[in-house]
Amino acid sequence: MISGLALAGYGATLVFDNPPIIMMRIAVWALVAVAVHDVVFAPLCVALGFAAHRILPVTWQAPVAVAALCSVVLGLLAIPVFDKPGMHLDNMTVLDRDYHAGLWISLAVVWVCVPAYLLARRLLPVRQNQVVEGEGADDVGGQPPAP
Repeated sequence: MISGLALAGYGATLVFDNPPIIMMRIAVWALVAVAVHDVVFAPLCVALGFAAHRILPVTWQAPVAVAALCSVVLGLLAIPVFDKPGMHLDNMTVLDRDYHAGLWISLAVVWVCVPAYLLARRLLPVRQNQVVEGEGADDVGGQPPAP
């Protein structure tokens, strides 16, 4: 906790070293990020969660949720380099990768992992929960003697 407070304090000193106009821009960006999260992203996640709960089988829900979270993170990480900022005609080596293809390949890898996980889960040995779910009311053994 102390290290977190120390880092927060250090971050605050870095922010307050900026001119007031830059601090105002930082504050506006922070408020816009909170508003976009609360007004757009959170309700969208709730709606998709309810839809997935009704549409997807139970075994698919967790892997699809993890893949969706990874997709959102990859999309957010791709935003800063998607339009290749900083690249000029006199220096084409800055951000010289194909970020569009990289994003699509990484998204494909993430979503291929969903059925691969479900297939691997099916091929792995039987888990205790599956044994318990497969038992009926007649499978109950006798109770141990009372002490």
